Amino acid sequence: MESITLNLTDKEVIKRFEEDCRIRGLTEGTIQSYRSPLRILSSYLKAKNINLLQLNREILREYVGYLRMKGLNQKTIENHFSAISALCEYLIYEGMINKNVALEIRKRYLHRYKSKDNGNIRRKLISVGEMANFINSIPDIRDKAIALLFAKTGIRRKELISIDLDDINWENMSINLKPTAKRSNRIVFFDDETAIILRRWIIKRESVAKPDCKALFVSYITGERLNRSGIYNAFVYWAERAGLHNPKSDKMEEHFTPHCCRHWFTTWLRRNGMPREFIQELRGDARREAMDIYYHIDLEELRKAYLSCIPKLGVA
Repeated sequence: MESITLNLTDKEVIKRFEEDCRIRGLTEGTIQSYRSPLRILSSYLKAKNINLLQLNREILREYVGYLRMKGLNQKTIENHFSAISALCEYLIYEGMINKNVALEIRKRYLHRYKSKDNGNIRRKLISVGEMANFINSIPDIRDKAIALLFAKTGIRRKELISIDLDDINWENMSINLKPTAKRSNRIVFFDDETAIILRRWIIKRESVAKPDCKALFVSYITGERLNRSGIYNAFVYWAERAGLHNPKSDKMEEHFTPHCCRHWFTTWLRRNGMPREFIQELRGDARREAMDIYYHIDLEELRKAYLSCIPKLGVA
């Protein structure tokens, strides 16, 4: 058996790793985020006539330098090594290697040291006016709807991707999200200006989506559900054009991504006086205390509080 595993090609190793991820219950989105970095690493190793089962500290140290030379920023390189580390853990479990050398490289070459100046750095937070200018600067109705829904609901990318047309309740302007491990409450609300943009996108969507596709957001190319990278790229493309996002920077405060909208949503609801427990409910934060299980918020009261606190952006 050992001789068989040692003769595996990189493609076979990655395929087995992906199968193991599925058995462990990892999402297809997570598996996809691992796949690309591992294929890039495999191509790099192939040029050196070595394979994934021959990874060592020196190879990975050189690989960090290679990725930096290619112009990848710190966060992207960290993502690459998260995938490599996950692969190494699988190879250790299968007895194909003895040590996760990716951990040593991450600790020495990818660790971010905090100082008095950057110890309290948080995700970029923009003003209500800046958010209004950003969303109004997006001419594409689909991408405008994506950005607006992120800002007005604070939902995660995975949650937005999985929304189907039937999940929208137009009567009380709410969306019933698909269940996920990270979310408790699945009901989120939207306001009048969001409803207008969503309806405009849905009209255009009819000429784009495949007849059997139920997804709210679809690809212009395939007519199928837009995936993680499609959502991300659609958002940061306009954020970069608006001067809010610098993809070449290693500084978190110079990046404006979909997750920044979750931060914006939370901050401005709080500043506009929404009770903490209402914000937690809308965010779908996992309940941490036993008493939380027995604490129920009236949805109509929550909806009214949302509509009174969510900032208006004058979107057109």
